[in-house]
Amino acid sequence: MNWDTGKSQYLSATTRRMTGKAQEETEVPANDGYMLSSGPLVDSLRKIRNLETVGEIRREISSLREERDLLDLPDSAFIAEELRQAYEAYTVERARYYIDRLVKSLTVVREGKINDLNLNRWKELDDLITDSLWILENRDRSGTHNAGYWGNFVPQIPRQLMKRFTKKGDWVLDPFSGSGTTLIESLRLGRNCIGVDLSQDAVDLAARNLEKSENPYGVYAGTTLGDSSLVDFPSMLKSRGAGSVQLVIMHPPYWDIIKFTDNRGDLSNSTSLDAFLNGLGNVAEKCINVLDRGRYLALVIGDKYTGGEWIPLGFRAMSVVQERGMLLKSVIVKNYDATRGKRRQEELWRYRALLGGFYLFKHEYIFLFQKPV
Repeated sequence: MNWDTGKSQYLSATTRRMTGKAQEETEVPANDGYMLSSGPLVDSLRKIRNLETVGEIRREISSLREERDLLDLPDSAFIAEELRQAYEAYTVERARYYIDRLVKSLTVVREGKINDLNLNRWKELDDLITDSLWILENRDRSGTHNAGYWGNFVPQIPRQLMKRFTKKGDWVLDPFSGSGTTLIESLRLGRNCIGVDLSQDAVDLAARNLEKSENPYGVYAGTTLGDSSLVDFPSMLKSRGAGSVQLVIMHPPYWDIIKFTDNRGDLSNSTSLDAFLNGLGNVAEKCINVLDRGRYLALVIGDKYTGGEWIPLGFRAMSVVQERGMLLKSVIVKNYDATRGKRRQEELWRYRALLGGFYLFKHEYIFLFQKPV
């Protein structure tokens, strides 16, 4: 077997049971083809871990490498890497540790309380970002995603957030839904999602994008025309058979950088920074009211530069949400993908920065909050 084969997809082999705040793992054989095919492997591993010497353990692991059934397992690469560590162990105790860990990963699912991730297979979760600096080179344009709507954010942001902080079937609220980026990702991941936006054009565009999107899990995703500071979220959720949401993703206007509508309630038409922050706070409070305790709210926002002064819009907005009783969990800095207009004028903007004594925006923030339990 090639020890350096790439990683494979996660396949669960058990179910789990939750009791109160604690999580209890229950080893239950799954009635599927995967468990039937990996069962002999688990039996062999349990026998190997009871051998008395490193030499015996290594000989038996070497024999496993020749098993064709092992080569055919869906996650043979993951198994190979775990076996390699056991094979290279210098002591029986360490080899047994690696073997026990592999058996547990094949037979027990350790799910978090708020997501579907199997932490017994955490090494395979290499698509999830756990650092506070997000370098996203290219915007995801797969499916119905596109960059045609001015001011929308990259799909990777809601994807990362939903995979980390929700389970399939959970409800997500996006009070500034725009062209439907969060809604499209919710369909892909099997999360229900309600969006609200002030712009009729945005609502219509989101509806068209959703109509063309696949819905493999049969969940709900839809957007409504309205002002999120006035919308009755409890009634809206109740009409869809939900009483609350498990994640809020807020991507508001960055004050007046882009004017989205002529509506006086549009935050992009705020007459002052204080008016913008007050309006944002009203929306945040309404969203927090329908968010379950212990669950998360993400605020995606950047700063602005005006009148020769850098305005720390992001951190001012962060404080507004904190003032509503939310706990700040992380401050994520994401690299900023310049607009098409700025990409065509890169040399001009560089000249302006040199002339004006400032630095160009190359980042925005994702502020992650948790509602106290």
